[in-house]
Amino acid sequence: MAYDGTALHGWARQPGQRTVQGDLEAALATVLRRPVGLTVAGRTDAGVHATGQVAHCDVPLDVWDRHRDGLVRRLRGVLAPDVAVTAVGTAPPDFDARFGALARHYVYRLTDAPGGAPPLRRADTTPWPRGVDAAAMAAAARLLLGEHDFAAFCRRREGATTVRALQALDVARDGALVTVAASADAFCHSMVRSLVGALLVVGEGRRPVGWPAALLGRTERSGEVPVAPARGLTLVRVDYPADDALAARAKVTRARRC
Repeated sequence: MAYDGTALHGWARQPGQRTVQGDLEAALATVLRRPVGLTVAGRTDAGVHATGQVAHCDVPLDVWDRHRDGLVRRLRGVLAPDVAVTAVGTAPPDFDARFGALARHYVYRLTDAPGGAPPLRRADTTPWPRGVDAAAMAAAARLLLGEHDFAAFCRRREGATTVRALQALDVARDGALVTVAASADAFCHSMVRSLVGALLVVGEGRRPVGWPAALLGRTERSGEVPVAPARGLTLVRVDYPADDALAARAKVTRARRC
């Protein structure tokens, strides 16, 4: 799935609010003529975008057989222009979009150009009012890699762990565009935007390179860490193991996350 999150209140259904899950489940119910519940790889926040989101649902085989060939086209006719299903397929029996994932990959885009974001990228690029040192941000990012307790960078959920394996956190500059590419086994609530916020503090010269890493291991969210605006964040890909390893992966993840 892909979506422009600008007008959406995140992934999860909310009474009286337009969300990605709400739109997609309503569209599927219209096309398939039965209620459908989706399980998603990663619950994105309000204003966050996606180009490579993944979800699964269960439908009777006869319903799937009737609709599979034309489902993407029919959903395009029902969904609003800012939400799209780009592909559908039959999943292996042990597939779980959430617990089976090996990694989620996000990209954060920001520009420190005096004129702000290019008009055609205004929805997914955050204009930053001050110049930033991308090299200092990259140095700070490298110190955060590995498995740590990222509680200082997360909004804690009751009973959920904040230990994550951060596989990549790469900062690059191309002219006035600065991108932060983050990959992990999973991210807790607001973690990517908080990591970007901490790196921006370093990039502006307000904290030393080692400051974000010094927060690792704290047991609660740090009020010193700002949360970068949602508009610059996009979920670009979710990785899964081979079909014969899906059940084992889901079992391990459930044990760790629940």
